[in-house]
Amino acid sequence: MEQRSTDLNKKKSPIKLIILLSVLSVGAFIGFKKVRFALTHETTDNAQVETQITPVLPRVAGYVKNITVKDYDSVKAGDLLVELDDAELQAQLNEMEADYKQAEVDIIQAKANLNNAIVSLKVNKGNLELSDAKNAKALADYMRDKKLYEGEAITKKQLDDSKFNYETATKITANSKNDLATAESRIAILQSTVQKAEAVMSVKRARIEQQQLKMSYTKVYAPQGGKIGKKTISIGQFVQIGTPLFSVVNDSTYWIVANFKENQIKSLIPGKKVQIEIDAYPDLKLTGTVASLSEATGAKFALLPPDNSSGNFVKVTQRVPVKIWIDDIQKTKHLLRAGLSVSIIAEN
Repeated sequence: MEQRSTDLNKKKSPIKLIILLSVLSVGAFIGFKKVRFALTHETTDNAQVETQITPVLPRVAGYVKNITVKDYDSVKAGDLLVELDDAELQAQLNEMEADYKQAEVDIIQAKANLNNAIVSLKVNKGNLELSDAKNAKALADYMRDKKLYEGEAITKKQLDDSKFNYETATKITANSKNDLATAESRIAILQSTVQKAEAVMSVKRARIEQQQLKMSYTKVYAPQGGKIGKKTISIGQFVQIGTPLFSVVNDSTYWIVANFKENQIKSLIPGKKVQIEIDAYPDLKLTGTVASLSEATGAKFALLPPDNSSGNFVKVTQRVPVKIWIDDIQKTKHLLRAGLSVSIIAEN
């Protein structure tokens, strides 16, 4: 019996050896392929799908009156998304418009006063011309009566009356000149009053236009086409200027940002073709084209960039963001989502 068992073990030994050699051969072949692949390709799984995400922000404060979209709805650029209550702004606008009408009345009154002053100025000029004429006549009468008195042709009283008339006419002329000067200065004042009223009306008009612009901001429109993200507001909620309401995710343009190690970017030049594998769709094989490489490593964009000038320096391999366009994006864009994890494979 012992001899028989020994013979059986000897017969089984070649089978074990064959199996072992087969496993080793397969392992060596797979290992060779992996090593060869690693030497001829650059890969990274530190990559994700990117797109343009635009936040929707109100430009005025107010209470949410109406919301026209739901979570993840599709929208077009210019679609109405949110409407804020504009009752208070409308009341302010009505007050401003009433104030503007009062300013118009003030301008009409100021121009009427200016026209009256211009008419008065003409009267003053006529009075001055008449006074000059009377003064000239009184002077001529006085000079004639003076000669007549010297010739004893008239009495002293007649000469005194003529002199009095001349002096009176001179005073009237002087008064007319003063009235004319006053009227001219009054016109300058009234002209400045009109200009000031017009300037005030322009300011009030500008404030009305500004208020109307604020009222237009109570309607918030989609800044771009895409899909709505998760809403963070509800009807009746008070929002401040710049409060994020939600975001619009562009669903027509996608690209990939892959963070390659600094010792992998030598062959990654713009225009180079790469393979793209998406974790969410393992069976989907895509190709892409390197668009550009960042001019700085990812660490330089961090909130607190590392400072290598310190004494305790540890060298860490840096990563460089690489932007990759997805080829034939129209066929696969309905599958893509911003943030999806991908792997990139590029030949050396």
